[in-house]
This record gives sequence, structure tokens and C-alpha cells, in this order.
Amino acid sequence: MTSSRGFTMIEILVSLLLIVFGLLGMLGLQAQATVAEFESYQRGQAMILAQDMVDRINANRKAALCYVTPSGNEWGSGSAATVCSNPTTGTPVLRSMADTDIAAWDEALKGAAERKGSATGTRVGSILFARGCVKLVDAPTNTYRVGVAWQGMSATITADSIDAAATCGKTKYGANDAVRREVGITFRIANLTGA
Repeated sequence: MTSSRGFTMIEILVSLLLIVFGLLGMLGLQAQATVAEFESYQRGQAMILAQDMVDRINANRKAALCYVTPSGNEWGSGSAATVCSNPTTGTPVLRSMADTDIAAWDEALKGAAERKGSATGTRVGSILFARGCVKLVDAPTNTYRVGVAWQGMSATITADSIDAAATCGKTKYGANDAVRREVGITFRIANLTGA
């Protein structure tokens, strides 16, 4: 009887140690799940923003060249002109529509859709350092690409290693381009005039 004294106390201490390690593991898993959820949210918002610009261009197809981002610039966190860079495209009214669309998209990339407090409050709805790009991929076929880039929470493979066209915001997120995320939509504008 005297040789088994304290045996129950050791069992309790070992059990408590196992419970603590299990709880620490659950805490780490919860932190990773929160980061993954935020990354997923940002990707979903980026897809919505990219599709929004595709729809804007399709609605104003005669002035599609006005939407092309000037070389080396992006909308959103970057700096780009909000005036049609191609003055020979479409009519003045269509170019004005394009300017309005670009300004609205720029504001959406900066998170203007959601504000804290009032309509002039702090923007809280933006993706982390969002940038938007529109490129003319192929002029003869009227093929365009809309890309939305943002900063991810951790490093991964670079976006352009998967898709060579994913260059929106390249080198704008620090020395390590592995935190840059990008989604893109490539589309064609149909020639509805029959010519």
C-alpha cells in the first residue's frame, strides 16, 4: 500500500499536461482557420470587383480602350489617371461614362462601399492594399484581362508562376512577391455591328 502512494497525483498531472497541449493545438488551429477565412473573404471580394469591371466594360464596349490601365499604374492603392487615356475611342459621352466607371471602381478598390460610422467615416470594406488593372490582351480579337491584386496574410507561391498574365501589382508588395495575390478574368468583347 505504501509503494503506490502519489500514483494518482502523477496520473492527474500527466492528464493535465495532455489537456494543455491539446488546448494549445486547438488554439493554433483556430488561428490558422481565422487566417484562411480572411484570405477566402478577400479572394471573394476580389472576384466581385473584377467581375464588376468586366460588366462596366461590356456595358460601354465602344469605349473599351478607355478602361485600359496606363502602363505601370493600377487603380486602388496604386496611382492611375481617372481620365480616358485613349481620346480617339468612342464618343465624348462614352468616354465620360468610362471616366465615371473608373473613378467608381477606384473607390470600390479602396473600400468605399463600407464605412465605419457615417457616409464619410473610415473605410473598412477594402481588401488589403487592393490594386486593379485592365489590359488589352489581343487587339484583333478584342480580348481584355481584368485583374485585382491584394496583399495576402502569408507568403505562398507567386501568382505569375501559375498564370503568366497575373502581373497586376507585381513588385508593389515589398521585396517578396509571394504575399501578392491576384485574380483575373479574361474576356472578349463581341463585335455587334457585323463589320
